[in-house]
Amino acid sequence: MRQLTTIGFDADDTLWQNEQFFRMTERQFAGLLADYAEAEHLSGRLLEAERRNLGHYGFGIKGFTLSMIETAIEVTDGKVPARVIADILEAGREMLSHPVETLPHARETLEALAGTHRLVLITKGDLFDQERKVAASGLGELLDAVEIVSAKSADTYRLLFARHGDGPERSMMVGNSLESDVIPAIEAGSWGVHVPHDLTWELEHAEAPSAAQRFKAMPTLAELPALVREIG
Repeated sequence: MRQLTTIGFDADDTLWQNEQFFRMTERQFAGLLADYAEAEHLSGRLLEAERRNLGHYGFGIKGFTLSMIETAIEVTDGKVPARVIADILEAGREMLSHPVETLPHARETLEALAGTHRLVLITKGDLFDQERKVAASGLGELLDAVEIVSAKSADTYRLLFARHGDGPERSMMVGNSLESDVIPAIEAGSWGVHVPHDLTWELEHAEAPSAAQRFKAMPTLAELPALVREIG
């Protein structure tokens, strides 16, 4: 009996580029408020707002846009010009329409595994935006299921790997975030594979669970099929 039957994939910065658009927009945001705050100070205040607002708005561009507006109000003592608010809103709309750029080895890795394993996309973020990116990426045809969730926890992986596979013990989660993709999947009983990205949101940073038997790390997705064959 095969040990591994189901493979979960993160989407943003695992299969396609994402964080670079947030960084680019944050630079625009700093330019809009250059008369009120230094870029480094503004970045720290924005991160604080994002952390506070996760429980209210969740992950994704809409929450990021609202956090930018909140930060603009705070650093200007409520005097932020209406044109700046309008520009922030426009920047958020631009993020929601940016083209999808798949990462190296994403398609060929999915193609190599699609015939032998159940492939499930498990992603956080705005529902409409994530659905748009799945469609625009052209990768949807290789996936057996797509799950867009509000948070990724051990319970999330237990539920989804039971729903789409043979339980977490015979499943694997692959992603760029140790905090969201790897650690909770291992806690659920799955393999957790870390494929780092050059840009990772600060709130997704965590220590690698190097002592965990089911923890694996690799520089690119190109090495995943070999690992899957090794596990059996």
